[in-house]
This record gives sequence, structure tokens and C-alpha cells, in this order.
Amino acid sequence: MPYESPHIVSDQTSLVRMPAWVTSRAGESAQNVAFLSGATFAFLDMILQQKDKCVPKALLANTLALQASVATSRLEGRLASEQDIRDAFYLTPAGDALGPDGDMLAFWRSVVHRPLRGRDWSGRIVEQAVEKLDQDVAHRIAKVVEDAGQIGPLAAACGAIKAVIQSNDRAERLACFLSDTVLAKSFGWDHPLPLTALHLKKAMLRDLRDGKTGSDIAVQDVITKGAQTAYRVALSLTRRADVLKTVAPKLRTRGSADAVALFLREDAVAPSSMLAPHIQGTNIPMTGRAARRLCDRLVELGAIKELTGRSTFRLFGIAP
Repeated sequence: MPYESPHIVSDQTSLVRMPAWVTSRAGESAQNVAFLSGATFAFLDMILQQKDKCVPKALLANTLALQASVATSRLEGRLASEQDIRDAFYLTPAGDALGPDGDMLAFWRSVVHRPLRGRDWSGRIVEQAVEKLDQDVAHRIAKVVEDAGQIGPLAAACGAIKAVIQSNDRAERLACFLSDTVLAKSFGWDHPLPLTALHLKKAMLRDLRDGKTGSDIAVQDVITKGAQTAYRVALSLTRRADVLKTVAPKLRTRGSADAVALFLREDAVAPSSMLAPHIQGTNIPMTGRAARRLCDRLVELGAIKELTGRSTFRLFGIAP
């Protein structure tokens, strides 16, 4: 699941929806959860393992990072909105503190871009978790990944959550992060994808911590729902990315190809800082006026949206 910069092509892509028998049923039993999760992750894995660029994987990861930030804020009792978090991250001047909302998104964006390949992958994960957990965290991670081969990825992910919250019941984001890491490693993905937090509730974590009967099945069920959400988001982003790729040849602004590539990997773009004075990730100059005109043109063509509803401090993206 490498997150390379997308190559802009105009070919339309068609991805099938998950069938209703997968998405419209609840996991009433351990057997049903296992059945539905297997079907769900087979669909998700299919698109994440594709070597072509039909699915904008970096954009998917960054979009889910934002959704996970909102969900984790709820778990931690702050209730920040998507706009609060997005504004804090994208509109805070460089060098200034992001605040708790911006830090949350920064956390999840670092998660989705943290590689799981190489011999020291667990050491890199420890760097993310060591402030909240004891020094035995590396052993715990390695153990649950090893267990995944015997008990299944979801049961192992659930075990990771339980180990974390029993050690520190205020480490909700790390519990979700380690769960996502176990899943990604089990499926052979290159990076974690935020799935666990999307539908998780604080009461479920308490029940799991206390060993309440059926709590592990409930958590596995919401992880499965998170994977279904990720798949739906992938389909929506792929359709909208196809629209952007189609209109890209109509743009005449210098650097427009690189600007389009930025929209194909970032869930939000601030024209004044990400397109001007240089297009982010490049040395290509663009004036603030040209950046605003480019964004307005793409909105006019139906390829992107203005995300804030404001007339100033605007953000643009192809978010679903």
C-alpha cells in the first residue's frame, strides 16, 4: 500500500460496491462477525493491494486520518468537529502550536505514513507509543502480531486494544493505533489504515478492559464496520479523483499538473500555503492570486469542493 504521488491519467475506474449481505447485517454472534469480517476485509484488501493507481491510496489514508481524528476526539471526551480539526491542522501558521485538535490529526497522519516494512518496524512503532505505555510495548506488539496467525487478525487487534487500555485507560488513540497496526501487518499492508476508531465507543473500551462477556465480539464488529466505511470512502474518492483527472487537461495554469497531484493525495488544500508561493512538494512557483483562481476554476468544473463555507481562510478538496 505505498503512498507514492499519483500519476495523473484520465482513464475512468469502476470499483464494485460491497454486496448488501455484507453491509446490512450486524454481527450478532462470533461466527457471524468472523464471516462478515472475512468478506469485508477481502474487499478492502483487494483494492489496497492493487499495484496500479486507480485508487488514490494516499488520499484515502489522509481522509481516514481526519475521520479517525474526529472519532478519537470523541473517545477522549473533547468532541471536536471535523472542521475544528481540519482548520487547526491546515490553517495554523508554520512553527505555531497546532493545539489539541491539530495535534490529533498530526498524530493520525503520522500513523498512516509510518511504514511497517523492514526489520525495525516494531521499533518505529514503539517511538509512537512509548510515552503512554511501559517499555514492554515492543514485546506486546510483536506478541499480538504473532498471535494473529493463530487466532486471526481481528482477535489479535482486540487483544492489542485490551492490553493498552488495561495498562492506561486514557490511551485510547494508542489502543486504536496499535489495533490498526496489527491489522495492517496481518494483511501485509505497507502502512496502518485508521479503521478501529471510526465506530468505536468509550463504553466498549470499558467493557473490554473489564472483561465483560461479549465485549471482544462487539469491538471486532465495529472494526469490521470501520473497514466497510473505508471501502465506501475509497469508492467515493476514486470516482471524484476520476473527475479531477478528466478535467486536468483543461487547465492552463503553470504548475496545474502538480497542483492536481496535490489534490489527489491531500484531503484538504489551503491555497495560500500549499499552492503559493510554491506548490507543496515542488519548487514550482505559484502566486496567491493564481492559486485562488485555479481552485475556483476546479470548483466551477465540478472537480473539487470548498470545504469550509467561508469566504476567507478557505480550504479545498475532493473529499466525499
